[in-house]
Amino acid sequence: MTGSSVVAFLIASFTLAMVPGAGTATLLRQSARGGRRAAVATVAGLEVGVAVWAVAAALGLSVVLVASEVGYQVLRVAGVVVLIGFGVKALVGRSGPKAGAPRGGGFRSGLLVNLVNPKLAVFAVSFLPQFVSPGAGRWVLVLLAVAWVVVDTIWYLLVLALLATLADVLGRPRVRVVLERVSGVALVGLGVRLAVAG
Repeated sequence: MTGSSVVAFLIASFTLAMVPGAGTATLLRQSARGGRRAAVATVAGLEVGVAVWAVAAALGLSVVLVASEVGYQVLRVAGVVVLIGFGVKALVGRSGPKAGAPRGGGFRSGLLVNLVNPKLAVFAVSFLPQFVSPGAGRWVLVLLAVAWVVVDTIWYLLVLALLATLADVLGRPRVRVVLERVSGVALVGLGVRLAVAG
């Protein structure tokens, strides 16, 4: 693997991390509900989910799932249920200063959102091998998987730092309600898109 391949991989990983998706919406929701602690836990859950798919792709395990129509569809349906479920809870749930996130809720939400994301599985299978020379050892893919998780984590930590600077504003009850409702709409929309995409 050449130096230019490493640079290209890091740039691609960071660019992809910046694209808003279910992870960002979940992070905003948990931040609105439980503040910094819930947000940090959510990032931890999201990254464990990314790590599972990245390492599975590096070891060749997720190829089996992606190649299995039944397995993929089961994962897709689970993803739809989780995204729409979280979105509906955000839209109709109790909000405000007394409606904090339950203990461990941030980590579980982040983990679930990424574990049942079939697009993440497909992406991991197609993304990592692009930067590896033919005949390279499996350990190279594992190292890239770890680097992908690190880059993704760095991006979300930057998002957390931004949220921390806005803590006074985001802590206002009305703003928290708006944030939770917006994240709810985003999660439901992502769930519907996943359902329609098939």
